[in-house]
Amino acid sequence: MVLYLAKRLLEMIPTLLGITLISFFIIHLAPGKPTDILTELNPKITPEARERLEKIYGLDKPVIVQYGLWLKRIVRLDFGESFSTDRRPVMEKIWDRKQPLLDRRLFITFMLNLLSMVIIFLVAIPIGITSATHQNTLYDRITTTGVFIGFAMPSFWLALLLMMLFGVYLDLLPISGLKSMNYDSLSVAGRIWDRLSHLILPVFVSSFGGLAGLSRYMRSNMLEVIRQDYVTVARAKGLPENEVIYRHAFRNALLPIITLLGLSVPGLIGGSVIFENIFGIPGMGQLFYMSVMTRDYTMIMGILTIGAILTLLGNLLADLGYMLADPRIRTK
Repeated sequence: MVLYLAKRLLEMIPTLLGITLISFFIIHLAPGKPTDILTELNPKITPEARERLEKIYGLDKPVIVQYGLWLKRIVRLDFGESFSTDRRPVMEKIWDRKQPLLDRRLFITFMLNLLSMVIIFLVAIPIGITSATHQNTLYDRITTTGVFIGFAMPSFWLALLLMMLFGVYLDLLPISGLKSMNYDSLSVAGRIWDRLSHLILPVFVSSFGGLAGLSRYMRSNMLEVIRQDYVTVARAKGLPENEVIYRHAFRNALLPIITLLGLSVPGLIGGSVIFENIFGIPGMGQLFYMSVMTRDYTMIMGILTIGAILTLLGNLLADLGYMLADPRIRTK
């Protein structure tokens, strides 16, 4: 197991390099430069001053040279300085030590995605199992209809509808940020509820689409497994139906779902850009959007690199889960 982990971690290095190389070149293919934000709004700026700014930022060098310099800093775990006006280091803006842990951008995005993934698996797997064991019943038709709605409904449109319903018309839930203006004056119980109430809508929107897809995968896998001969033999032995389903069939039906665990990480991180901006959540998704709008190359690359690392680690966890669920893979 240790050798396998070491091998997989080494294989992640060239993959990560390839991701950063492609991302770096695609970013530079976009029109405009970071200095445009500083120069276009200043009518008194001269071409010489613009050239000096590009030289300060290192934008006068060829793209491959810029990537080499960026990669040299990354080896030292230095993501560089942001191109924004405050010129703060990238990691300082992502992981602001001056802020409480609950208010740091990386922690916010990580916890939102973690909560969404937990809800997706806790809800989608039972729905998929019961839909398969009650095929063609009224329950199966209702869940299938709900899944199709989940597939078809854009997340940003759902977010706006929920904000109007629960935030504007019913005035039950907050629709922006992670805490209220009077948060510091609340009691401990009040602060906990204030945090939770701000998370309900974003987490629901983030998990709704993934829940629909995963429940269908679970249903199709379960339908295939319960038709296998060993399930028929287990029933013929007189075992209770719950034991047949959850002890014999469920474990084998879960194997493809484990593989989807690693593939779901990029979708959740990408979705953070959408719902964090809609709900005004100060996470990495919102920071990434603002960095793209201002062409902040170093900040974009820093967030993309962190996202790539999390995705590769998610794939590794999926492989480990596959090994734990299937003894045949461990023997290999």
